[in-house]
Amino acid sequence: MDKPLPLQCTSLNFREFQFAQAMLFALEEINNSTDILPGISLGYKFYDVCGSIARGVRVALALANGNELVSAPSEEPCTRPAQVQAIMGETSSSPCMAISTVIGPFHIPLISHFATCACLSDKTKYPSFLRTIPSDYYQSRALAQLVKYFGWTWVGAIRTNDDYGNNGMAIFTETAQQLGICLEYSVAVFRTDPPDKLQKIVDIIKASTSKVIVAFLSHMDMDVLIHKLSHHNLTGYQWVGSESWIFDSHTAAMDRHHILDGAIGLFIPKAHVSGMREFMLDVKPLNSSSNELFAEFWETLFSCKFKQSKSSAGNLTECTGDEDVTGVHNSFTDMSLMPIFNNVYKGVYAVAHALHNILSCKQKCNKVQLDPFMILQNIRKIRFKTKEGDEVYFNENGDPVAKYEIINWQPTENGIVDFVTVGLHDASLPADKQLNLQNKSLIWAQNSQQVPLSVCSERCPPGTRKVLQKGKPVCCYDCLRCAEGEISNATDSITCLRCDPEFWSNERRNACVKKEAEFLSYEEIMGALLTAASLFGTCMTAVVAFIFFRYRQTPIVRANNSELSFLLLFSLSLCFLCSLTFIGRPSEWSCMLRHTAFGITFVLCISCVLGKTIVVLMAFRATLPGSDVMKWFGPAQQKLSVLGFTLIQVIICILWLSISPPFPFKNFKEFKDKIILECALGSAVGFWAVLGYIGLLAMLCFILAFLARKLPDNFNEAKFITFSMLIFCAVWITFIPAYVSSPGKFSVAVEIFAILASSFGLLICIFIPKCYIILLKPEKNTKKNMMGKGAPK
Repeated sequence: MDKPLPLQCTSLNFREFQFAQAMLFALEEINNSTDILPGISLGYKFYDVCGSIARGVRVALALANGNELVSAPSEEPCTRPAQVQAIMGETSSSPCMAISTVIGPFHIPLISHFATCACLSDKTKYPSFLRTIPSDYYQSRALAQLVKYFGWTWVGAIRTNDDYGNNGMAIFTETAQQLGICLEYSVAVFRTDPPDKLQKIVDIIKASTSKVIVAFLSHMDMDVLIHKLSHHNLTGYQWVGSESWIFDSHTAAMDRHHILDGAIGLFIPKAHVSGMREFMLDVKPLNSSSNELFAEFWETLFSCKFKQSKSSAGNLTECTGDEDVTGVHNSFTDMSLMPIFNNVYKGVYAVAHALHNILSCKQKCNKVQLDPFMILQNIRKIRFKTKEGDEVYFNENGDPVAKYEIINWQPTENGIVDFVTVGLHDASLPADKQLNLQNKSLIWAQNSQQVPLSVCSERCPPGTRKVLQKGKPVCCYDCLRCAEGEISNATDSITCLRCDPEFWSNERRNACVKKEAEFLSYEEIMGALLTAASLFGTCMTAVVAFIFFRYRQTPIVRANNSELSFLLLFSLSLCFLCSLTFIGRPSEWSCMLRHTAFGITFVLCISCVLGKTIVVLMAFRATLPGSDVMKWFGPAQQKLSVLGFTLIQVIICILWLSISPPFPFKNFKEFKDKIILECALGSAVGFWAVLGYIGLLAMLCFILAFLARKLPDNFNEAKFITFSMLIFCAVWITFIPAYVSSPGKFSVAVEIFAILASSFGLLICIFIPKCYIILLKPEKNTKKNMMGKGAPK
């Protein structure tokens, strides 16, 4: 196998050169200051690692071993080739991890200005690492909160395939899941990936339905990806970016197809360091033979060649070294990354303050043994303010406080992107107050003024609930309408709430409305008709009673036991009137009254009919020779029999009311959307005992009347009693199944109808034929005709 070729640095990175200039500016300020490290000058040495992890580790080992070359050794007693006290850099997270792992056992401080991977906060792995930029732990969570704030629950994710991107996206994904955000896809990219892998990423974006892309990319990887996306004109996507590229003017300049227009993301707060801009632009090349780095920088900046350059100048102009830097417009003269330069500045000052604290014993420097561990411990404890008022300190993980500005890419008319600060994020505040968007107009993808929509499924409106789609993330769901009796009064409800028993869901299923209370009322047609029938029966009974009273001395009235007839008419009027107690809203008293009144009045009625039937039978027996049966069932005995039969029913009703009386009851089961107000029976035994006793007397009366129906009297009352009892029994036999099967108020109507029908049957069958003779056939109303001894001619 061939030995791999040594690493070659092929180009100059202006951004890294700017960072070096920022470090030089801080060192020059400190060395010229009388407030910090007076009389002591800080030295430095630059190493170009060309973005290589291996080269970075090699340089770090050389610095740790103290065998780096010293260009100008001094004979002064307090200066000597010493082991390096601190390392500034690296810019990226992965090289920092490797370097910190190597120099960690030596306790040499490594202070980075731009390495944000949260993994570097682990002090067991990276004990000597510190940084002046916040950890991605906070940035990733802030990005997730930002995505949630705008209602984007269905997003794509692209990350740099290194420690920075992988760790940052892992924290974002975890936080996103907690906030209800789903990732449609999550792909990794690296600047050295082959074209076919980049094409796969393009195909994934094209096939996706999400319109928001969270890009946790380094600026170099974003530049490569933008170049690839430009060939496919993939515009219209809303980009959400990390601090590495969201504020990078070079990336904005590369985006000639406006793919990233309207991008939003996080960047460390703007900063201003007085004098730094002028210092960085006031750079002059040294002799190329003594400082190749500056010479290469100058040649790259002005596209020229020094005469002393080893390479051929070709067609390039010759550099003089007096060219005007301020007249050049490129990434070096762009000062938009001043917050990062400020991070370099603060890192250098942190080391200086730590050294100042150690050397403040005012003893001679040769008596102070500088130790990297001592410097590291002092850097962790320092707390100072820069000349601009920025407070600098490190927490227990070597991280600064996490504050971000929310940046929005807003294209201008001349095609240049304006990085507009539209909000702030402060991780030190409570979770609900960390994100604060200012009242500024935002520009979204394709210069839209409307917040783009990126969801897998539309939000479920009130009245529906979310049902997950099989095999898809939780953000993909169907909206299912709530069932009857259930509601959801919030958007995106996962469950429907069942209404209380007295309430029901409205048509839209977003509110519970009070159920309609249903009972047989006087206002409705059925209640009014039954009330009219009850009053008509009462009036009709009163008319019959008046007729009987008016003609009480006539044979037909006297022959049919007038006292029992009047008592029967009175009981019938009570039967008609008791039906009114079944109409209206049930109450405690009406429930007890309606059943007991019905039971007692009907027993009184049937007892009277039974008495009349027995009188007819006894009267026939009394006509037989030698019979004295009527003396055993005279008027007194008739009244006592009626009283006795009725008293039994009264006792049954008293027991019923004492043990378990009827009570008002709200029936929720009969109808889903209605409340049936009815009277619960209390004791079903009591109810059926009342009905059974009425049925027993009715059957007894029917049997006796049936036996007496063919007695030889001209006007046989037993015949009419038979018909009335037949109607009575038929009505109440059919009542039972009708009552049981009728829902709600109809069961009450059935019961009222049975009361009225049986009452009308008794009234019509027993009394109407007599009224007909009294009023229309008076010639038949004679004693002779009643005895069947003659008929008028």
